[in-house]
Amino acid sequence: MNPVSTLKQLDVLFDSSKTEDVVLFLHDYACPISSRAYQQMSRLDAVVNLIDVAKFKDLTANIADRTSVVHESPQVIILRNGVSEWDASHYGITEKRVKNALVTDTNL
Repeated sequence: MNPVSTLKQLDVLFDSSKTEDVVLFLHDYACPISSRAYQQMSRLDAVVNLIDVAKFKDLTANIADRTSVVHESPQVIILRNGVSEWDASHYGITEKRVKNALVTDTNL
């Protein structure tokens, strides 16, 4: 997993989403549901950008503002062209669902 801790890193990811899918994983280390989601995301054969929601509340708020996706934790957001093309939270986060979302409509 690729930890994200600064707004500059987040800006780079939004910019990168113009040419490739970007996976954001909003994770709370203290939450058992988030731990289960972390295990699922660890199995994914893709770059997963991890935001610690307890430490970086400013980043989670920025993501919610930029994507219009209401913040939940745990949460996965797939960015394409700077917008959220897919998101899931809590028990909806599975390796299979995220993988399927990544292979669906990859025309950037």
